[in-house]
Amino acid sequence: MPSDEGSVRLTATVHGYVQGVGFRWTTMSVAKSNGLVGFAENLASGDVLVVAEGSTVGCGALLEWLEGPSATAVRRPGRVDRVDTSWSAPEGGFRGFSVR
Repeated sequence: MPSDEGSVRLTATVHGYVQGVGFRWTTMSVAKSNGLVGFAENLASGDVLVVAEGSTVGCGALLEWLEGPSATAVRRPGRVDRVDTSWSAPEGGFRGFSVR
């Protein structure tokens, strides 16, 4: 994760039992509560793609929720086996956080 307090883009592919369980909708709620914009989208592989832009702290909190134990303040539906991530500069163009 980038160490500065600027704006970043987090791209995360979430592997596991994450489709058909409300995972994208809960991800949207966590993202919005951290002031992020972007989307969560089901992939044909059964994984979920999450793209979020905003503060380093906010994106870090979202990633911690994605990777962390499901017994957090906001219950994570389904089962996450692995999260592949990449960090980059924000590209803009999002008006909010959506489910695709």
